[in-house]
Amino acid sequence: GLVTQETILFNDTIYANIAYGRPGATKEQIVEAARVAYAHDFITSLPRGYETVVGERGLMISGGERQRICIARAILKDAPILILDEATSALDSEAAKIVQEALGNLLQGKTAFIIAHSFATVLKADRIAVLDDGRIVQQGKHQELLENSPLYRRLYEMQFQDQPEKA
Repeated sequence: GLVTQETILFNDTIYANIAYGRPGATKEQIVEAARVAYAHDFITSLPRGYETVVGERGLMISGGERQRICIARAILKDAPILILDEATSALDSEAAKIVQEALGNLLQGKTAFIIAHSFATVLKADRIAVLDDGRIVQQGKHQELLENSPLYRRLYEMQFQDQPEKA
């Protein structure tokens, strides 16, 4: 399964775009995938619901909505291996949070390769690979890398330096 920064949607209905993940899926399976991807509520609020045509490349709906449709497609596909390539990078904070939750549902029981600049996307990963100039320079869990990788620690601190500390 694949979810990328640049969503791949067809000038077709939301239903057809999700169903592309598993030809022959039932309506119930498609709706359940949308629910797990946190897409069902926004879909049903549209005048035509699942029959809404999203336009070329999904331009008739927001970026977060496009991402959730792509996540629903990947959930429906139920592939054992997933590739997430900057899946939240083009989203505002609120949409990114919803998509992060949907991705959490998608990743249950899967092997995933997550390509991300955002630490929020990888903090819970079993293994993080730190790249520098195209080469893996360190691997480990988040806490290990904070303690042992100056590059990882510096990048992490740069990303979170302007955020208020939690009480």
